[in-house]
Amino acid sequence: MEACGRSSELLAVCLWLGGWLCALASTILPHWLSMSTELLAIESYQLGLWETCVVQDIGGMECRSYDSLLGLSHDLKLGRILMCASLATGMLGLLVTIPGMQMVNSCRDGDGGGSDGAGRAKRTLLMLGGALGVLSGILCLIPVSYVAHLAVLRFFDEALPDVVPRWEFGDALFCGWAAGFLLCAAGVLLLVTASLGSASRRRPRLQYRYEARGGELTTAKRSEYV
Repeated sequence: MEACGRSSELLAVCLWLGGWLCALASTILPHWLSMSTELLAIESYQLGLWETCVVQDIGGMECRSYDSLLGLSHDLKLGRILMCASLATGMLGLLVTIPGMQMVNSCRDGDGGGSDGAGRAKRTLLMLGGALGVLSGILCLIPVSYVAHLAVLRFFDEALPDVVPRWEFGDALFCGWAAGFLLCAAGVLLLVTASLGSASRRRPRLQYRYEARGGELTTAKRSEYV
Protein backbone atom coordinates (compact mmCIF):
# COMPACT_ATOMS: atom_id res chain seq x y z
CA MET A 1 0.00 0.00 0.00
CA GLU A 2 2.88 2.35 0.77
CA ALA A 3 4.50 1.73 -2.64
CA CYS A 4 1.18 2.37 -4.35
CA GLY A 5 0.80 5.61 -2.40
CA ARG A 6 4.25 6.78 -3.44
CA SER A 7 3.52 6.00 -7.07
CA SER A 8 0.24 7.92 -6.88
CA GLU A 9 1.96 10.91 -5.33
CA LEU A 10 4.68 10.90 -7.99
CA LEU A 11 2.08 10.64 -10.75
CA ALA A 12 0.12 13.52 -9.23
CA VAL A 13 3.23 15.72 -9.11
CA CYS A 14 4.03 14.91 -12.75
CA LEU A 15 0.47 15.81 -13.77
CA TRP A 16 0.74 18.95 -11.69
CA LEU A 17 3.95 20.08 -13.38
CA GLY A 18 2.51 19.38 -16.82
CA GLY A 19 -0.68 21.29 -16.02
CA TRP A 20 1.19 24.23 -14.53
CA LEU A 21 3.47 24.53 -17.56
CA CYS A 22 0.44 24.37 -19.87
CA ALA A 23 -1.23 27.10 -17.82
CA LEU A 24 1.92 29.22 -18.07
CA ALA A 25 2.07 28.73 -21.83
CA SER A 26 -1.61 29.57 -22.17
CA THR A 27 -1.11 32.77 -20.19
CA ILE A 28 1.88 33.94 -22.20
CA LEU A 29 0.92 32.90 -25.74
CA PRO A 30 -1.05 35.42 -27.83
CA HIS A 31 -3.22 32.71 -29.39
CA TRP A 32 -6.44 32.82 -27.39
CA LEU A 33 -8.49 33.87 -30.40
CA SER A 34 -7.63 33.90 -34.10
CA MET A 35 -9.26 35.59 -37.08
CA SER A 36 -8.59 35.48 -40.80
CA THR A 37 -10.37 37.54 -43.45
CA GLU A 38 -11.18 36.73 -47.06
CA LEU A 39 -10.22 40.24 -48.15
CA LEU A 40 -6.64 39.73 -46.98
CA ALA A 41 -5.99 36.03 -47.01
CA ILE A 42 -2.25 36.28 -46.49
CA GLU A 43 -2.67 37.70 -42.99
CA SER A 44 -4.35 36.46 -39.85
CA TYR A 45 -4.85 38.07 -36.47
CA GLN A 46 -4.10 36.58 -33.07
CA LEU A 47 -5.53 37.85 -29.80
CA GLY A 48 -3.96 37.16 -26.41
CA LEU A 49 -4.15 38.38 -22.85
CA TRP A 50 -1.18 40.72 -23.19
CA GLU A 51 -0.86 41.57 -26.88
CA THR A 52 -2.33 41.22 -30.35
CA CYS A 53 -0.37 39.87 -33.29
CA VAL A 54 -0.57 39.96 -37.07
CA VAL A 55 0.72 36.77 -38.68
CA GLN A 56 1.66 36.64 -42.35
CA ASP A 57 1.82 33.50 -44.47
CA ILE A 58 5.38 34.26 -45.50
CA GLY A 59 6.49 33.73 -41.89
CA GLY A 60 6.47 37.25 -40.47
CA MET A 61 4.78 38.08 -37.17
CA GLU A 62 4.30 41.49 -35.60
CA CYS A 63 2.89 41.87 -32.08
CA ARG A 64 1.77 44.92 -30.17
CA SER A 65 0.96 45.21 -26.48
CA TYR A 66 -2.25 46.80 -25.28
CA ASP A 67 -1.97 50.53 -24.72
CA SER A 68 -4.05 50.82 -21.55
CA LEU A 69 -5.20 48.42 -18.87
CA LEU A 70 -8.44 50.33 -18.35
CA GLY A 71 -9.26 50.06 -22.04
CA LEU A 72 -9.29 46.26 -22.02
CA SER A 73 -12.49 44.31 -22.37
CA HIS A 74 -13.87 42.59 -19.30
CA ASP A 75 -13.06 39.12 -20.59
CA LEU A 76 -9.37 39.98 -21.01
CA LYS A 77 -9.24 41.57 -17.55
CA LEU A 78 -10.86 38.49 -16.04
CA GLY A 79 -8.49 36.25 -17.95
CA ARG A 80 -5.42 38.09 -16.70
CA ILE A 81 -6.52 38.06 -13.08
CA LEU A 82 -7.66 34.44 -12.92
CA MET A 83 -4.78 33.00 -14.93
CA CYS A 84 -2.23 34.76 -12.73
CA ALA A 85 -4.13 33.57 -9.66
CA SER A 86 -4.14 30.03 -11.06
CA LEU A 87 -0.37 30.10 -11.60
CA ALA A 88 0.27 31.47 -8.10
CA THR A 89 -2.08 28.95 -6.48
CA GLY A 90 -0.57 26.10 -8.45
CA MET A 91 2.97 27.01 -7.46
CA LEU A 92 1.95 27.40 -3.81
CA GLY A 93 0.18 24.05 -3.85
CA LEU A 94 3.20 22.35 -5.38
CA LEU A 95 5.49 23.79 -2.71
CA VAL A 96 3.08 22.53 -0.05
CA THR A 97 2.72 19.09 -1.62
CA ILE A 98 6.41 18.19 -2.00
CA PRO A 99 7.20 18.13 1.77
CA GLY A 100 4.11 15.97 2.33
CA MET A 101 5.20 13.21 -0.04
CA GLN A 102 6.24 9.90 1.52
CA MET A 103 9.49 9.73 -0.45
CA VAL A 104 10.59 13.11 0.95
CA ASN A 105 12.24 12.93 4.40
CA SER A 106 10.55 15.87 6.02
CA CYS A 107 8.32 16.33 9.06
CA ARG A 108 10.07 13.39 10.74
CA ASP A 109 11.98 13.11 13.98
CA GLY A 110 15.52 11.85 13.81
CA ASP A 111 15.12 9.36 16.68
CA GLY A 112 12.01 7.77 15.16
CA GLY A 113 9.69 9.17 17.81
CA GLY A 114 6.56 11.03 17.01
CA SER A 115 5.89 9.01 13.84
CA ASP A 116 2.14 9.40 14.30
CA GLY A 117 2.40 13.17 14.40
CA ALA A 118 4.75 13.18 11.39
CA GLY A 119 2.38 11.01 9.37
CA ARG A 120 -0.52 13.24 10.32
CA ALA A 121 1.41 16.33 9.26
CA LYS A 122 2.28 14.76 5.89
CA ARG A 123 -1.34 13.81 5.25
CA THR A 124 -2.41 17.34 6.11
CA LEU A 125 0.10 18.78 3.65
CA LEU A 126 -1.05 16.38 0.95
CA MET A 127 -4.71 17.24 1.45
CA LEU A 128 -3.94 20.96 1.52
CA GLY A 129 -1.86 20.62 -1.64
CA GLY A 130 -4.61 18.62 -3.35
CA ALA A 131 -7.19 21.26 -2.49
CA LEU A 132 -4.92 23.98 -3.88
CA GLY A 133 -4.43 21.92 -7.04
CA VAL A 134 -8.17 21.62 -7.62
CA LEU A 135 -8.58 25.34 -6.93
CA SER A 136 -5.80 26.17 -9.39
CA GLY A 137 -7.43 24.03 -12.07
CA ILE A 138 -10.82 25.69 -11.55
CA LEU A 139 -9.26 29.15 -11.70
CA CYS A 140 -7.65 28.17 -15.01
CA LEU A 141 -10.81 26.69 -16.52
CA ILE A 142 -13.04 29.68 -15.73
CA PRO A 143 -11.40 32.34 -17.97
CA VAL A 144 -10.66 29.89 -20.79
CA SER A 145 -14.24 28.64 -20.87
CA TYR A 146 -15.64 32.16 -20.56
CA VAL A 147 -13.62 33.49 -23.49
CA ALA A 148 -14.64 30.45 -25.55
CA HIS A 149 -18.28 31.02 -24.61
CA LEU A 150 -18.15 34.64 -25.75
CA ALA A 151 -16.45 33.61 -28.99
CA VAL A 152 -19.22 31.13 -29.73
CA LEU A 153 -21.93 33.72 -29.03
CA ARG A 154 -20.27 36.27 -31.28
CA PHE A 155 -19.60 33.73 -34.02
CA PHE A 156 -23.27 32.76 -34.30
CA ASP A 157 -24.61 36.28 -33.80
CA GLU A 158 -27.26 36.77 -36.46
CA ALA A 159 -27.14 40.55 -36.09
CA LEU A 160 -23.71 40.65 -37.76
CA PRO A 161 -23.52 40.31 -41.56
CA ASP A 162 -21.87 37.23 -42.98
CA VAL A 163 -19.07 39.26 -44.51
CA VAL A 164 -17.87 40.45 -41.12
CA PRO A 165 -14.95 38.28 -39.91
CA ARG A 166 -15.33 36.50 -36.61
CA TRP A 167 -12.95 35.34 -33.93
CA GLU A 168 -12.35 31.61 -33.59
CA PHE A 169 -10.67 29.41 -30.99
CA GLY A 170 -6.91 29.72 -30.72
CA ASP A 171 -4.32 27.20 -29.59
CA ALA A 172 -3.97 28.82 -26.15
CA LEU A 173 -7.57 27.97 -25.29
CA PHE A 174 -6.98 24.25 -25.82
CA CYS A 175 -3.75 24.52 -23.86
CA GLY A 176 -5.66 26.19 -21.03
CA TRP A 177 -8.31 23.48 -21.00
CA ALA A 178 -5.62 20.82 -20.81
CA ALA A 179 -3.93 22.71 -17.97
CA GLY A 180 -7.14 23.00 -15.98
CA PHE A 181 -8.01 19.32 -16.28
CA LEU A 182 -4.46 18.21 -15.45
CA LEU A 183 -4.35 20.40 -12.33
CA CYS A 184 -7.76 19.18 -11.18
CA ALA A 185 -6.77 15.55 -11.81
CA ALA A 186 -3.55 16.01 -9.83
CA GLY A 187 -5.40 17.60 -6.93
CA VAL A 188 -8.06 14.89 -6.80
CA LEU A 189 -5.40 12.18 -6.97
CA LEU A 190 -3.57 13.71 -4.02
CA LEU A 191 -6.77 13.97 -2.00
CA VAL A 192 -7.67 10.34 -2.70
CA THR A 193 -4.13 9.17 -1.86
CA ALA A 194 -4.11 11.07 1.43
CA SER A 195 -7.57 9.74 2.37
CA LEU A 196 -6.66 6.13 1.59
CA GLY A 197 -3.38 6.48 3.47
CA SER A 198 -5.13 7.76 6.59
CA ALA A 199 -7.71 4.97 6.42
CA SER A 200 -5.07 2.25 6.01
CA ARG A 201 -3.12 3.53 9.02
CA ARG A 202 -6.15 3.43 11.28
CA ARG A 203 -6.80 -0.28 10.73
CA PRO A 204 -3.58 -1.60 12.34
CA ARG A 205 -4.24 0.51 15.41
CA LEU A 206 -7.69 -0.96 15.86
CA GLN A 207 -6.34 -4.46 15.31
CA TYR A 208 -3.60 -3.84 17.86
CA ARG A 209 -6.17 -2.66 20.38
CA TYR A 210 -8.25 -5.78 19.88
CA GLU A 211 -5.18 -7.96 20.23
CA ALA A 212 -4.16 -6.11 23.40
CA ARG A 213 -7.60 -6.58 24.91
CA GLY A 214 -7.52 -10.26 23.98
CA GLY A 215 -4.15 -10.61 25.66
CA GLU A 216 -5.44 -8.97 28.82
CA LEU A 217 -8.41 -11.33 28.93
CA THR A 218 -6.13 -14.36 28.47
CA THR A 219 -3.85 -13.17 31.26
CA ALA A 220 -6.82 -12.63 33.54
CA LYS A 221 -8.11 -16.18 32.90
CA ARG A 222 -4.71 -17.66 33.62
CA SER A 223 -4.50 -15.76 36.93
CA GLU A 224 -7.92 -17.09 37.90
CA TYR A 225 -6.83 -20.68 37.26
CA VAL A 226 -3.71 -20.16 39.37
